Amino acid sequence: MKKLIIAFWLISISLISLSVQAETENTDQATSKSEQEVTLAKKTMELSPEMKAAIERQNNLADRNEQSKNIVDGLSTSERFVKYLHSGFVHIIPKGIDHILFVLGLFLSTVIFSKLVWQITTFTLAHSISLGLAASGVVQVSAEIVEPLIALSIAFIAFENIRNTEAGSSRLLMVFIFGLLHGLGFAFVLAEFGLPASSFLTSLFAFNIGVELGQLTVLVVAMLLLYSWSKKPSYRFFVQIPGSVLIGIIGLYWTFERLLNI
Repeated sequence: MKKLIIAFWLISISLISLSVQAETENTDQATSKSEQEVTLAKKTMELSPEMKAAIERQNNLADRNEQSKNIVDGLSTSERFVKYLHSGFVHIIPKGIDHILFVLGLFLSTVIFSKLVWQITTFTLAHSISLGLAASGVVQVSAEIVEPLIALSIAFIAFENIRNTEAGSSRLLMVFIFGLLHGLGFAFVLAEFGLPASSFLTSLFAFNIGVELGQLTVLVVAMLLLYSWSKKPSYRFFVQIPGSVLIGIIGLYWTFERLLNI
């Protein structure tokens, strides 16, 4: 009997030891898994350089607007105009590849010059409105929202070109909405320079003109290269569709990159 009792306690102690050991191992595994999840979360939350720059510009926008009240750059009106004009142009060429692709997407949407003019005019009006509102601090939207939507607008325009031979009347509304998004993107860049309160409108106007000149340069180059071909039946199969497919793929890639912060 005593032997049975001793054996029972030995077995119990052994089971308890195994249970404790298993629990310890589970705890270690859980801790290891938790650490892996934290590491994975950190990697997931790691931002691409482009998104970091955009978010930093957006986060500093309010501070820049406040600081702009005290900006004294020592420039004359004409010098300041040239400075912001140049900044706007450079933001399109060579730095604004996403805006260049959007403009090229508009160019590829039609072979009718008047339709292209209406689209570019609508886009200009829209981004001028949102740029002015954002630069003055009336509207502020996170770069984490704006940047992926800008990329998505590029893909949307491109795939619309593939679906339709000619841009329909509803295209103008889409272009206006997308123009508002691009204007918010322009505002992030403008925030880096700040706008002196004494010449706020002049500087804003000069920057916007620089952006327009950059866009017009893109269109002029595209027209010089492709306008004569656009009158031929082969244009859609060799230029319009392949060009739009390429632009659309890039736009989708940027969309997922900016959403997932790759």
